[in-house]
Parts: sequence; structure tokens; C-alpha cells
Amino acid sequence: MNITANTRPLGLLGYPVTHSKSPQILNEVCRILGIPATYMAYSVCPDHLKEAVNGMRVLNFIGFNVTIPHKVAIIPYLDELDETAEEIGAVNTVLNKDGKLIGYNTDGVGYLRSLQEETAFSLKNKIVTILGAGGAARAVSITLAKAGAAKVFIANRTQSKAEELANVLGTFTSASAVALLQAHEKIAESHLLVNTTSIGMSPHTEVMPVPADYLHPKLLVSDLIYRPEETKLLLSAKQIGARTHGGLGMLLHQAAVAVEHWFNETAPILQMRAILENED
Repeated sequence: MNITANTRPLGLLGYPVTHSKSPQILNEVCRILGIPATYMAYSVCPDHLKEAVNGMRVLNFIGFNVTIPHKVAIIPYLDELDETAEEIGAVNTVLNKDGKLIGYNTDGVGYLRSLQEETAFSLKNKIVTILGAGGAARAVSITLAKAGAAKVFIANRTQSKAEELANVLGTFTSASAVALLQAHEKIAESHLLVNTTSIGMSPHTEVMPVPADYLHPKLLVSDLIYRPEETKLLLSAKQIGARTHGGLGMLLHQAAVAVEHWFNETAPILQMRAILENED
């Protein structure tokens, strides 16, 4: 990349960020689209988040991504939220529009695009169980509810958090909460099971968010984890004949939607996918 005085910055705020593949993906996107920008990952501890956001504003960043643990904490430091980010209550993408920082959440729409592209799953009259009640669960469950899911169960270790999210979902569809390890009956009723927790992520790849005997062959089992690409949950689902859907597509599509916000251009999904697939 030829960096000049006209090159503008993009970035990622998180803590930590050393695992992130966003710089590889988004610097290549800028090269392909011919945009004079460079993308860097910034490890910012929670105590310094306000200063980091103000610094990005002052330094005229085009925009930036936000990841754990800042997706909710960043909201007071932004000027505006779009409707989806406000509904979800979390931000993962920020656009600097003439000095005004506007927050978006691309996780939900990124997940839905991936699900439909890879599985052609129709949500009409379908029952969904979501494992987890954090920021990713909020984004995915609200998006699925608005897209037509007939009923959504939220299963979480802390049932009070599941109940809080179920109450939010009640605006869009029928929703209820259950403790994670008491979710067997709800999963038995479901057509789609989505793991939004980090259980099963590398290096702890031998664990599952629910026991294997909770699964059944009529399920589509979806896991947001993309390292490893096939978690133990997905492997167990395959063994009983259930369909599976991994997390790589969501990672790609949420980044693609961020590109659309920043540049008003269609992201080169095929090239972005190739970068990820070539990464160790």
C-alpha cells in the first residue's frame, strides 16, 4: 500500500485485539476498491475508551470497528445511533460523518445474510433457540425476530439476563427465557439453534455450550465461533445428521456491511473470504 499525506485512517477498538483478522481483510478491501485508507487494530483498555474515541474524531478517522469489551460502553461517547444499534443496545461500527460519530450494529444483518446465503433457511413459522444473552445474542435474536421467527427462546447461564433479553424480543415476536442447562425441551421444539457464546472457541475446543444429547436431526445448528471453523457443537450436530452453519460467514458479512457504511460501496466478499480461508 502506498501511504501518502492523503491516506486516512480506519481502525478497530478492542481489548485485546491481537487475534483480530480485520486489518488483513479491510486493508485488502481498501486496495481493491482504490480507497486511500489504512486500517489498524488498537488495544484500548476500558479506562481509556473515551480518550481513544475522541482521538479518532480529532484525527479524522473515516470510521472504526468496535469489539469486546467496548460495544456497549462506547455508546455515551458517540453523537448518534442508527435505529438498529439503538434497538440492540450495542455498536460494532462507527462512521465519522463530518466530525459526527454515528454508531451502527452490523452483527445481526451480517449473521442473517450469512445464514440465508449458506443455508437458504426460511424463518417463517420457525422456532429458534439462542444460546447466550450478551451483545452478539442481542444482535442475532433481534434480527431473527424482526425477520419473521415465530418464537425465540433465550437460554443463558444467568436466567435473569435471558429474561431481560426475552422481554426486549417480546416487542417483535413471542419470546421466553430458560436456564442454559435446562434448555433441552426448548431445543427439542426448535428448528434453529444458535450458539452466541464463546464456549468451544480455540483453544478450548473440547467443550460445548449444551450436551450433545440436546441436539436432534431436524435442527439447523449454527455457531458464531469461527476459530475453529468446526466447533465440537457443529461436529456433534453433523454426527446425528443435523445441518450446520459456521461463524466465518457472519464475520465476513458484518465486515462487508461496515464497508458499505464507510464507503457507500459494495464490499468484495469473494476476495475477503479468500483472505480468511488462507489465514492459519
